[in-house]
Amino acid sequence: MVHCRGCGKDIHETAVTCPACGAPQHQVMAGTSLDKKILPAFLLSFLIGVFGIHRFYVGKTGTGLIMLLISLTFFGLIITSIWNLIDWIMILSGNFKDADGKYLKEWT
Repeated sequence: MVHCRGCGKDIHETAVTCPACGAPQHQVMAGTSLDKKILPAFLLSFLIGVFGIHRFYVGKTGTGLIMLLISLTFFGLIITSIWNLIDWIMILSGNFKDADGKYLKEWT
């Protein structure tokens, strides 16, 4: 199951449109992969994660933007550092999802 890009409801990963809201879904062409990898996500998180850059990589632009805006203040950096530490643990334990609701599976 993946999340609909329009309404966020769980839908089957092969659905062309969302049955709840009718939003068109991205289709992956045969032989291509849009899956995000663990290693780039972790490295982005490790190096510049307090700014939410790793979240932009996995397609979570909303929370990435929130992290970026919060990190513009000193106290915000403390908050995003803790948030980023939690993301590290989730990425390394295999529990971090991309914007489509898919777990990051492969390292490279």
